Amino acid sequence: MEYTHLGRSGLSVSRLCLGTMNFGWKTSEEDSHAIMDRALQEGINFFDTANVYGFDAGKGRTEEVVGSWFAQGGERREKTVLATKVYGGMSDWPNDTFLSARNILRACDASLRRLQTDWIDLYQFHHVDLRTPWEEIWQACETLVGQGKVLYVGSSNHAGWQLAAANEAAARRDFMGLVSEQSIYNLLTRQVELEVLPAARHYGIGVIPWSPLHGGLLAGVLEKQQEGSRRLEGRAKQDVDANRAALERYEAFCREIGHAPADIGLAWLLHQPAVTAPIVGPRTMQQLEGALHSLTVHLDDDQLAALDEIFPGYKAAPMEYAW
Repeated sequence: MEYTHLGRSGLSVSRLCLGTMNFGWKTSEEDSHAIMDRALQEGINFFDTANVYGFDAGKGRTEEVVGSWFAQGGERREKTVLATKVYGGMSDWPNDTFLSARNILRACDASLRRLQTDWIDLYQFHHVDLRTPWEEIWQACETLVGQGKVLYVGSSNHAGWQLAAANEAAARRDFMGLVSEQSIYNLLTRQVELEVLPAARHYGIGVIPWSPLHGGLLAGVLEKQQEGSRRLEGRAKQDVDANRAALERYEAFCREIGHAPADIGLAWLLHQPAVTAPIVGPRTMQQLEGALHSLTVHLDDDQLAALDEIFPGYKAAPMEYAW
């Protein structure tokens, strides 16, 4: 396993991040524990979750599953860089949502109880809150860092100008600010190349892509459809129909160079200089094992150029649209 620093911080994380969103509702607690054990055995030390994960099994359930895994001991907690999130509503009451100082402090304590741990390595804002000032947000985070409950702070689903506003406000308080940003980023969804990635590189913010295979569209969806192992309906069908020509070229390219489409999709992200670690969210052990293969794939300049031709990206703004 290769490791890198999370943004400008001194924290070392694996080049793949284990996403736990399926744990506790799509994946049983027992199977979730087995996947986490295997990930740690393979050197994946970076685990991502959120307080709202659990969905059909109830919000908070995923954190509880991760917590029961930590409770087994064996240095599971000590070896894991744990990331969780705050923002989504945990109840119908108005102050149990968003990024007020009250919600940040109370949500952190609730996550710590569910996770059965004394600290969170990376506490992330799950979405931007345009109605709460950064001064209030950073005041709450400073309290958590001072108490030893949080070590680093990150964001998710923030625009480039919001990353700048956040870290400039933190600098005025002599606070470290954001060290990471989770954004949707994959070969099919590359808008972050305009503003988010340039801002992240400028401020030393590590990028953690979510949905690296665009919901499975970059994992050989056309071949699976032909084999009858993947049924397409609703939005997935619309996405495939809208991108069918590019996906046909992509899957042909993958066959030509002898790698599975999912491996190429993840490997491409690992070749992008702003990317720290794509989030892989397996439902099964087989899916985790598949993701590990991407770490062995090297794409040369010609192959990267071929992928850019199939899925055109963006130059950093303003060069994309100005002289």
